[in-house]
Amino acid sequence: MTTKWKNWISEYGLFLLVAICLISLWEWVVVKGMVPSFIVPSPSKIWHALVENIRLLMIVHVPATLYEVLIGFGISLSGGLLLGIGMYFSKVLEKIFYPFLIISQTIPLIAISPIFIMWFGYTIWSKVAVTILIAFFPIVVSTYDGLKSGGQEYRELLMTMGANRWMIFKKVQLPMAMPSILSGVKMSVVYSVVGATIGEWLGASEGLGYFSRRMSSNLQADAVFAAIFLLSLMGLILFLCITFIEKQILKKKLR
Repeated sequence: MTTKWKNWISEYGLFLLVAICLISLWEWVVVKGMVPSFIVPSPSKIWHALVENIRLLMIVHVPATLYEVLIGFGISLSGGLLLGIGMYFSKVLEKIFYPFLIISQTIPLIAISPIFIMWFGYTIWSKVAVTILIAFFPIVVSTYDGLKSGGQEYRELLMTMGANRWMIFKKVQLPMAMPSILSGVKMSVVYSVVGATIGEWLGASEGLGYFSRRMSSNLQADAVFAAIFLLSLMGLILFLCITFIEKQILKKKLR
């Protein structure tokens, strides 16, 4: 066994063991009738529902949700980075926008989503708007807080050498803020999946949120759990993609 596999088993082996035990226990509890299958279906029944609907899910609903997630996350990422950097450079922007950011997170998504539907109809943009509302905040805050914290000694050193604020930002603040920014980006990409799903649940004609709502109204719990499984898998894959990018960026920074 190679060192790479040994490290992988050492890192994730315990998790996989516990996951297998929990899934086995879940299957046993449902099969024995301790929990009604129409409330919590067994893992085998969920798998059967996933296989049965896989063509519809992968051709229609998964691409629709993924498209909404990527658009919402892309807008949140670009806008969040710009606003976070702008708030760092400008006290005026900080005083104006920071309270609005806090207020935006106190609004229940279930309450605001119908308003987006009134504004944008049942188009993709109502779902994208919900996604942006939930995914924008962690990027802005992690960028702003990351730029503000740390590096005071380096800033003072560069200032004594005649560096301007932009040079200090480029050479010290941005590299030191990268771990914080990337943590916010990882949170945001997962929240994007949640936002798109909520938007689809309240008003859509396709997508995993719409599919799970339709199956729920038909009391097909196994199909609902199959959609949840795909949503979880989508969030996990996107999270791992950002984690891979994070490792590449931090690796270059350490060279």
